[in-house]
Amino acid sequence: MLVGVTHDDTAAKAAQLARKLWSVRILHGEKSCSDTGAPLLVISQFTLYGDARKGRRPTWSGAAPGEIAEPLVDEVVAQLRALGAEVETGVFGADMKVSLTNDGPFTVSVEV
Repeated sequence: MLVGVTHDDTAAKAAQLARKLWSVRILHGEKSCSDTGAPLLVISQFTLYGDARKGRRPTWSGAAPGEIAEPLVDEVVAQLRALGAEVETGVFGADMKVSLTNDGPFTVSVEV
C-alpha cells in the first residue's frame, strides 16, 4: 500500500483509511486482506500528490510536510495492526528501492 498524506488529513481519516484498506475486496475471488489474512506492506509516498497540470515540472505542494505526514502514516499502520493485519513498513523519508508487481493491469486509488 502506497500511502500519501495531504494537508487536511487527520488521525480519524487515517483510521478510516486503515479500515478501508483492510476490507476492500481487491484480491482473487473478490476477497479482502481481512478475508485472507494477507500481509501488507505500507510505504509512505508523497509523490501520490504530484501535480503536473501546469508547466513542465510537477509540484508536490499537495503533500503534507514530513512532520505532519509521518505520524499519520504511522497511525494507518497502527490501526491496521489493531484490526489484526500483519504489516511491514518502509523507512519514512528514506531513498528506498521499492519493487512493485501488479497482478495484471490493476491499481486502485483509495481516498477517504
